[in-house]
Amino acid sequence: MNNKITYHREGDYLIPDLYIKNFNRSNYRIGKYGHLRLNYLKNHNKGYYIELMISGTLSEHLAGVDKEANKRVSDIIKRLAEAEGIDENLKLANQLEWVQSMNNIKNRAEEIVFSELIYV
Repeated sequence: MNNKITYHREGDYLIPDLYIKNFNRSNYRIGKYGHLRLNYLKNHNKGYYIELMISGTLSEHLAGVDKEANKRVSDIIKRLAEAEGIDENLKLANQLEWVQSMNNIKNRAEEIVFSELIYV
């Protein structure tokens, strides 16, 4: 194990060359919910954010939260739409009412996911 610290010069100062151990970029592109989680961690839970950064698991954490949030929002939307009788028949009969109902359901589903996964 190499514990030697290397430095580079910037003007009159020697700056240590620091790297995050086990850092690897995943191929998963973080979406809306992952970015919301990242913003929340940076602004409201700095200790956990720094812990994830140092351990090299921040991107994995954000990808996991993003995937889970997308899945949960979809599931909640389906269940709420079934419970409220919002279906293709309503879409054919009255598009405007269908769009309003689906937007309402999506907003409620996202609020649930925000309180359970993102802002915790």
